[in-house]
Amino acid sequence: MAPRTSTPVTPFGSPQGRRKAVSFAAYVVVCLAVFWRPVTELVRLSLSHDTYSHILLVPFISVGLVVMRSQHVAAAVQRSLGASSAAFLAGAAIFGLSWRFGSLLPPEGPLALTILSLLFLVWAGFLFFYGTQAFRSVLFPLLFLLLAVPLPQVMIDRCIYWLQAGSSEVTYWLFRVTGTPVFRQGFVFAVPQFTIEVAKECSGIRSAVALMVTCLLAGYLFLRSNWARIVLLLAALPVLVIKNGVRIVTLTLLAIHVDPGFLRGNLHREGGFLFFLLGLLILWPVLWWLQNAEAKSTASGGKPGGSQGGGSRVGSAAVLPHS
Repeated sequence: MAPRTSTPVTPFGSPQGRRKAVSFAAYVVVCLAVFWRPVTELVRLSLSHDTYSHILLVPFISVGLVVMRSQHVAAAVQRSLGASSAAFLAGAAIFGLSWRFGSLLPPEGPLALTILSLLFLVWAGFLFFYGTQAFRSVLFPLLFLLLAVPLPQVMIDRCIYWLQAGSSEVTYWLFRVTGTPVFRQGFVFAVPQFTIEVAKECSGIRSAVALMVTCLLAGYLFLRSNWARIVLLLAALPVLVIKNGVRIVTLTLLAIHVDPGFLRGNLHREGGFLFFLLGLLILWPVLWWLQNAEAKSTASGGKPGGSQGGGSRVGSAAVLPHS
């Protein structure tokens, strides 16, 4: 079957396209000016808490993904006043709820609702200038902005607890496999010379967020079907605790057999990126297998099941020294 072709469209190349892009950019700037205080609060939150450090990157990634599909956006010229009005009213309603009932919400609740209302207003502007067809063509990049909404601390705490529990299980079995004498009590492990605890700070939450965001982007860029993207995300869940367990055991064994300073050194404090790469290495065969499964499904006459995306080919532990 011959590949489908489409008439090339210069992204925002026409005068009308440039005017529309400038108008939409001006609208977004006005929205940011109106929401300046919560936006600056969000920036401070992202800079001061590792859990939210990804938020600053989200808008830039979203814009980059939209630019990648700018031909589809430029090809859509019809505005959608109805959908735009609905999104604008939804944003206004969410902002009203935040203003009226903010005192009854958890500490992060008002900020989360305010940022969510800002996103609805941005979506409303996009629908107004480009319409529903263009909105659907860049649905993932626009919904990706939801990652800029800070999750409530109660949800973060539950995720951290799950990471602690999973990492503790992996850590225990890796100690057993390596023949390391170990006594476990909850999240605390007694090994020769040391007692280590899989504390909240050692749950790997920051690396976990980075890995899940990376899987979202990889699924969008390299997979075509929704089922394959979901499988990739599900496959990432056990990897989150496996890589963290490997990190804890590696640091502990190095401290036991090489130098106790490994439990307090640079590899402990700044080595998360190395084990993040380990997680990517574990997931690469899964992505490769999913791409091949999609190719076979397409060759046998099946439909990929996804309408967006590229479909391109891929060629720590707290230490309690023994007294």
